[in-house]
Amino acid sequence: MRKYVIMGVPGSGKSTQAAMLARDLDLVRITVGDIFRWHVQQRTKIGAHVRRTMAAGKLVDDDLVESIVQERLQLHDWNYGFIIDGFPRSRDQAEFFLESYDIDAVIYLDLPDSDVRRRVLARRLCARCGMDYNLIADRPTVEGRCDVCGGDLVPRADDTEEALVVRLREYHDKTDPVLEIFRRKECVVVIDARPDEVTVQQEIRRQLGLPEYVAKDD
Repeated sequence: MRKYVIMGVPGSGKSTQAAMLARDLDLVRITVGDIFRWHVQQRTKIGAHVRRTMAAGKLVDDDLVESIVQERLQLHDWNYGFIIDGFPRSRDQAEFFLESYDIDAVIYLDLPDSDVRRRVLARRLCARCGMDYNLIADRPTVEGRCDVCGGDLVPRADDTEEALVVRLREYHDKTDPVLEIFRRKECVVVIDARPDEVTVQQEIRRQLGLPEYVAKDD
C-alpha cells in the first residue's frame, strides 16, 4: 500500500501528476479542490463559503479542510493506497494528518512564481461538466467550448491577478513551513515542475523508485 501527498503552488500540475500516478498504481486520488468545486456546483452551504473564500484569493480555513479530508479517508476505499492533492496546507493540517497516517513520500512540485502567473491565468473550466483545460498545453478543439459536452469554458473564480497575488503570499506563508515538518521525516522529493508533464512524471517515478511511465491510449 502506498500513501503519497503531492504539493505545489497553484498551476504546478498537481492534479495532472496525481492522476497519472493514481491510474497506474491503482491509487485513490483525493483532491480537495475537486471536493470543494462539487460543493460549489451543488450550491451547498459549504460551497457558498468556499466560493466567497476562493474569490477573495484566500485559503479555506483549516477546520473545514480537515473535516472534508477526514470524512473522505474514512470511506476506506483505498485498498492499494491514496494520493492526496491540496492537503495539508498548514502546520495544523500537517500535524493532524501525521497523527493518523504514515506517508511514504511527499512529492513537491517546484515551480517559480514567475511561471505560476502564466499557467494559472491560462486555466479554464467547463461551466457545465467541470472539465479542466489549459490554453497553453490543452486547448479545446473549438475555441471557448468544452470538447466533452460543448459547454462554455470560463476562468475559475479565483484565477484573477489580484487573487493570485494573495494566494501565492498565503501559500508561501502557510505551506512552506509544512515542507519543513515533512522534511524532518526525510520523505520529501523535490521535482522541477517546469518541463512537460511526461518528463515531470518520469522524474517523480525515478525519485520514488517506481516503474517508468508508459503512455496509454484512453
